[in-house]
Amino acid sequence: MTSQAVPEPSAELLRLATAVRRAAIDLGQTTDQQRQQALAAMAAALQAHADRIAAANAADLEQAAAEGLAPALVARLKLDQAKLAGAIEGVRQVADLQDPLGSRQLHRELSERLVLERITVPLGVLGVIFEARPDAVIQIASLAIRSGNGAILKGGSEANRTNQAVMAALQEGLAHSVVSADALALLTTRQESLALLRLDGLVDLIIPRGSNELVRFIQDNTRIPVLGHADGVCHLYVDAEADCGQALSIAIDSKTQYPAACNAIETLLVHEAIAERFLKDAIPAFAGVGVELRGDQACMALGVTHPADEADWGREYLDLILAVRVVPDLETALEHIRRHGSRHTEAIATANRTTAERFLRAVDSAGVYHNCSTRFADGFRYGFGAEVGISTQTLPPRGPVGLEGLVTYRYRLRGDGHLAADFATGEPQFSHRDLPL
Repeated sequence: MTSQAVPEPSAELLRLATAVRRAAIDLGQTTDQQRQQALAAMAAALQAHADRIAAANAADLEQAAAEGLAPALVARLKLDQAKLAGAIEGVRQVADLQDPLGSRQLHRELSERLVLERITVPLGVLGVIFEARPDAVIQIASLAIRSGNGAILKGGSEANRTNQAVMAALQEGLAHSVVSADALALLTTRQESLALLRLDGLVDLIIPRGSNELVRFIQDNTRIPVLGHADGVCHLYVDAEADCGQALSIAIDSKTQYPAACNAIETLLVHEAIAERFLKDAIPAFAGVGVELRGDQACMALGVTHPADEADWGREYLDLILAVRVVPDLETALEHIRRHGSRHTEAIATANRTTAERFLRAVDSAGVYHNCSTRFADGFRYGFGAEVGISTQTLPPRGPVGLEGLVTYRYRLRGDGHLAADFATGEPQFSHRDLPL
């Protein structure tokens, strides 16, 4: 596709986006308690409509199966009662988080009775485009309202029924609070999602959650800032001084705990000094949990049956497939990650703290771990309550993006008739004295 494939927004979409914008302005003026109460009402409405949401999801899953949707997408599409209960608990946890708004980051006297502050404020309106995952509607909506932002959401067509049932519940909850239900909106057609990219001036940030193709297309076809990641090509490096049993447990969890997630490992790097001993147990262990290993020549010589080609090293499988390579040293592992990684999450298994620190400092990814599963790269597990997505860009926010990634700041200057011209002569002079926050 080219930018010419992106249509101009329709009158209806402009009306909807304008309504979200106006609601977001009002939302930004609400108190911490009012936004907490809004989230409590949203959680209660989701709970009240749990059966309706589960039924809608069952219908989406049935259609997905009939259409032969990829297993990774089917796994993300599923929103059963247990998963919904977890999402509702996430809303309540977001409500309990510290208010991200109104925080004074800077308090400085520029001159007598001329005082500068920097205060956190909402971004405005978020445009979020995602594939398959209806629980993302719940996460994004709760984070948006808690941080004082409006949100326009567009999910994949495979989850239309579920998304609409979830959004109806969320808006019903807002209707029982001081926050306008217009602060949240759901788009349902591809044309609307494309036209959303043209809403600069009404939408302040686009957050894509989906395939590499989706993210690249959005980045190439909008003037609105984009936050997100294209791929989740995550690595685990098993060092020469790793505890083999512990490293294998970490590897299996990182691959199989939820293989369709972007924080599941796609490549396993093993130091040659430990490769024979590690793979002796790892090959049958991975086979026992249904994982296909694809190895280089050294791995093949040690018992891996499927060969890996060059394309495997940078591939995001989102499935029970794992590329495995034997490396001669840490530096080779680091270079492999630099060349093939997506700057998402990487881990090292080792008992050597010096080696671990070298890895943690040298790997330029949003998350770098020592002796633990890459599956911890998640807003809920970080204590953010939820996340709107994971950013692999180097500028902040980076990694799982929670409330702190959805606010910006505003400078406020209070004076008493001060004029810039008065300071041009050097009298009076600036004091630039920091005051208590």
